[in-house]
Amino acid sequence: MNVEIAASQLESLGNPTRLRIYRALVRAGVDGLPVGGLQQKLDIPASTLSHHCRKLIDAELVTQERNGTTLICRANYKTMNSLIGYLADECCADGACERRDVAEA
Repeated sequence: MNVEIAASQLESLGNPTRLRIYRALVRAGVDGLPVGGLQQKLDIPASTLSHHCRKLIDAELVTQERNGTTLICRANYKTMNSLIGYLADECCADGACERRDVAEA
């Protein structure tokens, strides 16, 4: 992953509504959620949900699949793991990480 892709994905998650959508989809697991269920769960208008889902899809953080008349949204776990990996890969590479007490470990 390069810095431009990571920045774009983090920017997409920087909006509170999009972050709520994304977290709901991550929690839903691989089955995802139908758009209507996601709308009810988050109590947001359909047009708002559509707009924010488009931003997450464009950032490749979310996928959508039509199943008959139902549109299913899913978190793209491969992309999520790549972003998390990008952020953590060089953790403490230039210095010591914060020391944790044994009780916290």
